[in-house]
Amino acid sequence: MVHLSNVAMEILMASFNTENFDVDFAVQVAFLHDTLEDTSTTYDELEREFGTKIAKAVHALTKNTDLPKEQQMKDSLKRIKSISPEVWAVKLADRITNLQPPPPHWDNDRKIRYREEAGLILSELKDGNEFLAKRLEEKIEEYGG
Repeated sequence: MVHLSNVAMEILMASFNTENFDVDFAVQVAFLHDTLEDTSTTYDELEREFGTKIAKAVHALTKNTDLPKEQQMKDSLKRIKSISPEVWAVKLADRITNLQPPPPHWDNDRKIRYREEAGLILSELKDGNEFLAKRLEEKIEEYGG
């Protein structure tokens, strides 16, 4: 719950700094973005409870585990980019909140790969929300690796 709240808070901060931003939609997506990935909830259940627009957004933010691991993020980013900038913002906010000090068991290569993946997210989605892109850029710099 802490992670979801942190992502929603990033979205709220972005909404104060972004014109024409559908904050209600973005906050719902922020709170639900890990639902398909981390729970037994199905797409159909999500769609029934929250509507097609929310379900499609959450689906775009969900990695397709049928693909090889090295293709999953690129596939997700492609799907995210086909939806509104608020969904782009949720992905930026998600990575901002995930760029905490890495777990002690991660080796240097894992840290470097995670930082590089954050850079890919930034380069692909930076035009979706200037405020969050700048925040992610700062977090990547702080992260090191």
